[in-house]
Amino acid sequence: MNAYIFPGQGAQFPGMGKDLYEQSSEAKELFERANEILGFRITDVMFNGTEEDLKQTNVTQPAIFLHSVILAKTLGSDFEPDMVAGHSLGEFSALVAAGALSFEDGLRLVAARANAMQKACEIQPSTMAAILGLDDYSVEYVCEMIAEVVVPANYNCPGQLVISGSIEGIDKACAMLTERGAKRALKLNVGGAFHSPLMEAARVELEDAINKTEFKEPVCPIYQNINAKPYRDVASIKQNLIFQLTGAVRWTQTVENMIHDGATSFTEVGPGNVLQGLVKKVNRSMETKSAVS
Repeated sequence: MNAYIFPGQGAQFPGMGKDLYEQSSEAKELFERANEILGFRITDVMFNGTEEDLKQTNVTQPAIFLHSVILAKTLGSDFEPDMVAGHSLGEFSALVAAGALSFEDGLRLVAARANAMQKACEIQPSTMAAILGLDDYSVEYVCEMIAEVVVPANYNCPGQLVISGSIEGIDKACAMLTERGAKRALKLNVGGAFHSPLMEAARVELEDAINKTEFKEPVCPIYQNINAKPYRDVASIKQNLIFQLTGAVRWTQTVENMIHDGATSFTEVGPGNVLQGLVKKVNRSMETKSAVS
């Protein structure tokens, strides 16, 4: 069975999508439509901008979404998923690729999500850190011991868990986790505490946008971040998408569940190959590849 997976924030790179734009008239049309919807030429930033330009949340999220979704659309009949999943932002890409959302509505939601998250970051300075070389339970235990907001945010693969919270809380957690044997406790260069209770204001804003958007049943199950389980019914998909902003991304469990349900190959659709590496760390025997238009 073919599993298609879609990357999240951090996969961007200068020049992303330029080949697609130049080689496919369908891709060019979609990129130009995106420029109109967003009200600025995101293609100029994607194709010619610096790494720093691409790091702005209001650029990063739509850029990765566009690269992923337009690549999926140019695959045509070669895009035959039996199941899909996306890491954080990538869940929106997966939903569009699987037919649950239109291209236009998906882009509008991603833009709304990025803006809402940016505002939440400005309300309360916060951050994230990657904890390497400890089991999940040890990280969860330390998070619970700290009085400030600190929670597990991304269960990426065994031995790699990203935590999210207040700056003071993350500093305390990193120190305690290092004492407990973490190989690394690395603070990330991000604008805020994504996938934590500190994103509540963004969740409320996004909930309104999602509830006003038409969703359809996807062509195959989507394994959602909030609990790593497969869904096809629209009501559940919308609810899970709303609570994704304040809940953890359970990527390790998602990959395990997809394999348990019959996945034999994973195709990453979008910039980079980070997710392929994570799949291999969950199960070394899995076939992984990048989608090529």
